[in-house]
Amino acid sequence: MSEYSKQEVEATHERYLAFRGEIETGAKPWSALADFFTDDATFIDPAWGRIEGIEAIREFLDLSMRGLEGWTFPQEACLVDNDVVITRWKNRLPGQRADGSYYEATGCSTLYYAGEGKFRYEEDVLNMVHVYELMKESGWKPGPGIAPLPKTIRR
Repeated sequence: MSEYSKQEVEATHERYLAFRGEIETGAKPWSALADFFTDDATFIDPAWGRIEGIEAIREFLDLSMRGLEGWTFPQEACLVDNDVVITRWKNRLPGQRADGSYYEATGCSTLYYAGEGKFRYEEDVLNMVHVYELMKESGWKPGPGIAPLPKTIRR
């Protein structure tokens, strides 16, 4: 049993999603999302690997999202069980196909709530090959400032 109420965990996740929506519009920088994490949090990304500590997460969010302007991440489903949040979302590239469908790949995130409106852990899982195929199919090109992956990736 969690020491946190389901309502508290859900409300924090809803604020997290709303804040991320503001970031997607360009109103706030991606690095600001780190404010939803504890100082000792861990973030695991399928491309960038394991990032530990809030300042490293802040830097990762800034670097990893540079050049991806116009990408959005609409949520499809969410499950909250005790202090765990599991979500299914779309990794949606800008533009649409001639038939009106989006260039998108599904992803899943697992977050662990730590209280006081913060998460202590996030792990994102998605098929990176599918994302690369969508980039090619859509003709997407990165925006200015895109950062290369780190030379050493911790898994």
